Amino acid sequence: MKFTCEKFLLLIAILTASRATAAKSPVPLLEGLLLEAEDGLIRISGYDLKIGIVTTVPAEVSETGGIVLNARLFGEIIRKAPGQYVTISVNPRFVTSIVSEISEFEILGSPSSDYPELPSVEGEDSFEINEALLKRMISQTSFAVSDNESRPIHTGALFETDGGELSIVAVDGYRLALCREPLDNNESQTLSFVVPGTALNEVEKVASDGEGKAVITLGPKHIQFSIGNTILITRRLEGEFLNYKNAIPQSSKYQFILDKGEFISAVERVSLILSDKIKSPVKCVIGDGVIKMSTASELGKASDECSIDGNGDELEIGFNNKYLIEALKAAPENEIRLELTSGVTPCIISPAGDEGNFLYMILPVRLKAYEN
Repeated sequence: MKFTCEKFLLLIAILTASRATAAKSPVPLLEGLLLEAEDGLIRISGYDLKIGIVTTVPAEVSETGGIVLNARLFGEIIRKAPGQYVTISVNPRFVTSIVSEISEFEILGSPSSDYPELPSVEGEDSFEINEALLKRMISQTSFAVSDNESRPIHTGALFETDGGELSIVAVDGYRLALCREPLDNNESQTLSFVVPGTALNEVEKVASDGEGKAVITLGPKHIQFSIGNTILITRRLEGEFLNYKNAIPQSSKYQFILDKGEFISAVERVSLILSDKIKSPVKCVIGDGVIKMSTASELGKASDECSIDGNGDELEIGFNNKYLIEALKAAPENEIRLELTSGVTPCIISPAGDEGNFLYMILPVRLKAYEN
């Protein structure tokens, strides 16, 4: 195998595919990248047996072939290469020569035939979505994906297509995030599948803010995201996902409109005396035109307030400060609506307008458990 390509493009491809390599593995090949050269392209693959990423870069290929190289070492060599172009060649003993201007490296690779084969995802169940929109939907819901392996199905996000819309839902037992957007081509097919949260984090990184299209293909056991010149393949999570439509309250006693930035700032200020080790809630007392917040811990006490449009009749409710802040920061609108019924029922966060594309639900913390 021998090829010459632009260093910058090669480095971007290495960084992209390396996201799917194992950091440490008893199988050294899983820490490597598969390079394959043919037809004017270099195809670079990373695969940790859970997520696979394949991307391509144009090159002048003078000899076809393949090699597996350690991802970390190969990436560092290309990153520090001095020239604009890099020439890579492999001899029959799998010794790989990397040349860029005056710099030359020789590293030992492994046969491409030893690399595990990535799953093939083929099927008619597929749909397109703007990649920037997909990136935004993931960022608005991924905070609520569970990391509790006792319920594996909730360590992923539910994708549903119905009536020309895509919904992404994440739940972790304490909060729920829902984002819904129309599909460009008004797809009529109904699909439902769960994508692992770790894979979605990588999809978010691969997707750009441009106008390109992402094609999502559903197979029997795997899901494929095709974005530009990159393909990400991940396994489907199987199991019974929460019936989120029944979990969301359909009515509420109180509704308030408030400025998201002002509310976040106030919650962050009263959270300064809290930490991950100090499990004390943010106490909110909602009156006429104001939410009064307070916290207390072994470090001290703090209080603050945020103006609202509405009256809560001095309703008292407690929240985990981290869960509340993460939901507020994920909300794409500056003006939001808070819906409450009592101090022990879920809080709903949604857009202030009548038509909205997101909804967050947070379970309250019982205040009496923290009061002396």
